[in-house]
Amino acid sequence: MTTPEREILTWELFGTASRELAASVHADGFAPDVVLGIARGGLVPAGAIAYALDCKNLFTINVEFYTGIGTTRDAPVLLPPYLEPAELDGKSVLVVDDVADNGRTLELVVDLCRGHGDDVRTAVLYDKPRSVVTPTYTWRSTEKWINFPWSEAPLVDRTGVLDV
Repeated sequence: MTTPEREILTWELFGTASRELAASVHADGFAPDVVLGIARGGLVPAGAIAYALDCKNLFTINVEFYTGIGTTRDAPVLLPPYLEPAELDGKSVLVVDDVADNGRTLELVVDLCRGHGDDVRTAVLYDKPRSVVTPTYTWRSTEKWINFPWSEAPLVDRTGVLDV
């Protein structure tokens, strides 16, 4: 059995990717009032991009869609704690996620933000051709499954010992 080819993002390459993605946002003249990271995968990129753009308002929204490699719920679901959309009123918002795979998570969050934020844009490290949303800013496109450095290592078991 052969292992399918994957896109591998290392911590070092993540540093380059997040800086280049932030530089694209800056070069476009967009200075967000709020960076909104989609938990969980978008939290690390959102923090890096917020730092690079000197944006102090870093919000999070928790959405569950993927339940495993290639397996999803029927639709993305918001999880608590819930974002109060009125906090975005009159603000420019950069919604950040790790990947726009099928784009349904990004679509849900952007739809929630519209009508509140004055200017809502999206940034992802990776997008895929099948995504129903075309992100405003993308570092790289791929059709492969992506191994992200923050989700690549085995889980820590309940005793605190690494499960290796």
